[in-house]
Amino acid sequence: MNKFLTIFFTTCFIYSISFVNCMAYNRSNQSLEEEMSTTKKLAVVWTSGDKEVAEKMVFMYTFNAAKHKWWDEINFIIWGPSSKLLSKDENLQQYISKMKEVGINVFACKACADMYKVSEKLEKLDIEVKYMGKPLTEYLQSDYEVITF
Repeated sequence: MNKFLTIFFTTCFIYSISFVNCMAYNRSNQSLEEEMSTTKKLAVVWTSGDKEVAEKMVFMYTFNAAKHKWWDEINFIIWGPSSKLLSKDENLQQYISKMKEVGINVFACKACADMYKVSEKLEKLDIEVKYMGKPLTEYLQSDYEVITF
């Protein structure tokens, strides 16, 4: 009987250690997954050619969101009529520089900028001008929050 109890308790002990190790492994993987899923990413698509909308909402929110670290990553996309407005407005250009200084990634849609003949002007402002259809689709299909103005 003693031999049976020894084998029984030894087996239980080994099983419980394995169980504890599995739980610890799952917990460490779970926290890594939770950490990865809690990265807060924002893509702001600015399309409006209205300066007041830019100054009083789009730029203000985006700048403050980065400055106060409401998001871990912010991508700002200039698309459509906004590219034409930005190419002509020095105040907005200065605001874009401020946005870049606080860590916002700034892009402009090349197709739109080419239509308005402003690609070169935007590139001189140190804005990455590239085709944005695929990147926007990837943002929409991944863990980014996307807002459009």
